[in-house]
Parts: sequence; C-alpha cells; structure tokens
Amino acid sequence: MITIVDYSAGNTQSVINALNRIGVECMVSNNAEVILKAEKVILPGVGEASSAMSSLRNLNLEMLIPQLKQPVLGICLGMQLMCLHSEENDTDCLGIFDHKVLKFKTQNIVPHIGWNELTKVQNPLFDEKMNGSDVYFVHSYYVPIVSETCATADYEGQFSAAIQKDNFHGVQFHPEKSGTLGSIILENFINL
Repeated sequence: MITIVDYSAGNTQSVINALNRIGVECMVSNNAEVILKAEKVILPGVGEASSAMSSLRNLNLEMLIPQLKQPVLGICLGMQLMCLHSEENDTDCLGIFDHKVLKFKTQNIVPHIGWNELTKVQNPLFDEKMNGSDVYFVHSYYVPIVSETCATADYEGQFSAAIQKDNFHGVQFHPEKSGTLGSIILENFINL
C-alpha cells in the first residue's frame, strides 16, 4: 500500500487524485506503524517549513522518516523538509540530504509559479526523453545544485528540480499538477 504522510502541510487530496487517475490505491496516515509497513511513502507538501516541521515533531515522525527503508518521495515542501536546514524561518529539517534550502534572491517574481523545463534528468523516476519537458512549480525556496541533484530547472539560475539519495527521492515540482508527464513520474515511483 502507498501511504501519504498526513502532517497538515500537504497537497494531500491532489496527490490522492493523481494516484487514483493512474489506478493506484493509497491511504493517508500519520501513524508510525502504518508508515513503517507501507510499500512506498509520499511526503507531500504545500506550506511553510517551520510549521510543517513542528507538525512532524508533534506527531513523532521527525525521527522515523529518515530511517525509512522503502522508497520515499518528497514533493515540493516535502522535498525541502528532507534537507538539513531551510532559510524559511531558520528551520532545522529532517537532515536526509546534507544541504540547505535557500530563498530565491532574484529579479524575477517570487514565488516561482508555473511550467518550467526539466534538464539534466538522470534518475529512475525519469526517462531520458523527459529532458526538456515542462513540469509545474510553485515555490519560493529551492535546493541549489548538489551532488544528489538528478534533474535541474532554471529560474534566473539553475536549481535542483529533483534530488535522490538511496531510497529517498525529492521533486521540487508538483507531479500531481504536471499532467501526463507527472503521471508517468508517479508511475515510475510506484514501480521502483
């Protein structure tokens, strides 16, 4: 069973709908035993880092998530929370990826909202043909290019559109809002 972590900071219903569209059953839970037994785990995210981390701490999930052995997908804020620290309200995060999440300091409009091109894709979630395809972003903070970067995008400079380390996968964009391409990425995650 696919389990979506419920920590009151999610685009949970959009993720459920996207999984249902590709014929995947899922459940939503914040129960540690349920999450541990899940075949795959999705950490969704829309919101603000410090509130989200506070919620994970209150649910006693901040120590559990980094120890998961099954494939885990962090979406948008969910990906950022997998990092060590976020500049958003000076927030210590889960520390799965030893990197800082930075705020866009750009002449462009922030948040970065809309379709943007994926480049340098290299990860089991992606197909090489996805290089140059557009996905949907909504974010004011980003992970710079790091050793675990497996796809990039550009918003007045390159940033990590996706990162991966061991069983942990993170995407800064929203696959559940990225049409057919997003559905394929979710299917690839399910098939890991």
